[in-house]
Amino acid sequence: DEDELLSVARHLDTVNLPDDRGAIREIIDLSQRSFAGEVKDPKKREYVFVLLDLAKKTVVGTSMIIAQLGRRDAPYIYFDVADEQKYSQTLDKHFTHTLLRIGYSYNGPTEIGGLIVRPEYRKAPERLGQLISYVRFLFIATHRSLFRDQLLAELLPPLESDGTSHLWEALGRHFTGLSYAEADFLSKKNKEFIKSLFPDSGVYASLLPQDAQDVVGKVGLQTRGVEKLLKRIGFRYASRIDPFDGGPHFTASTDEVTLIARTKKVEIAHIVDAPRSGPAPRHLCARELETSPFIRVVIGAVTDVGGGGVALEAHVARHLGVERGDEIVVLPVD
Repeated sequence: DEDELLSVARHLDTVNLPDDRGAIREIIDLSQRSFAGEVKDPKKREYVFVLLDLAKKTVVGTSMIIAQLGRRDAPYIYFDVADEQKYSQTLDKHFTHTLLRIGYSYNGPTEIGGLIVRPEYRKAPERLGQLISYVRFLFIATHRSLFRDQLLAELLPPLESDGTSHLWEALGRHFTGLSYAEADFLSKKNKEFIKSLFPDSGVYASLLPQDAQDVVGKVGLQTRGVEKLLKRIGFRYASRIDPFDGGPHFTASTDEVTLIARTKKVEIAHIVDAPRSGPAPRHLCARELETSPFIRVVIGAVTDVGGGGVALEAHVARHLGVERGDEIVVLPVD
């Protein structure tokens, strides 16, 4: 999958999915070993999911789970965003200042990230972005003990067409001497320079240029759809931002995310060519493959027939390699 995943990464090029062949190779290797359980510490596992066009046999999208963001060897670093009230009785003037204060977590949340769908597939009626996003929650629900009690999603802020971050140019570059791209790439493996060089005291956003202030906690046009999805399933803005670009951090209690609560294991009672009584609700249908350490997920109609059993469409059963009496994991998406 290296070449195809790299071609998808070119449309995102973030720290989780960079446009770099060596990095993509390492991401694939870590994902394979994570699914296989070869990474013995579950906190260090990272899982990559790919969306396949079965007709063309090509990767058209991807998403990721980072089991724990923030460990002793690699802390989760952020800016807390707080309002500070100032009032002068002498002048009778009142001001509200936005204060950015750097924070570190060594026992952080599970991160969901790396979400991207090729541009030519984004308006497909199947809502492919939703599907490749949802599969992460299905997997977390199926392997709940491997993940943290809080989930984190870091959303991209407004960036210039060339990738320029106004917050980084106004702040980070002055403290590190690095470009945004250089710092973002380096931080994937080594965060020491951030802790050593960034100011420990708070930074008043009002001292920054207006274009830098305007991106603090704001969601970029390209990720507004993701923001809506996250809010719909239980995520909320945590008053934290990325210290590099100002993108907002959204968090949720893992067990309160609606998609995780709705994921369940069922037994196949019937395999049918089509739903018997009109259109049935669409579900993500998943089976972990016994011959490899991976999970296969297909979208299809699932009908509850009572007693914990379901009727499953034949084409879904064929793709999953299951038959009557087998168990699968399902998540309704309609």
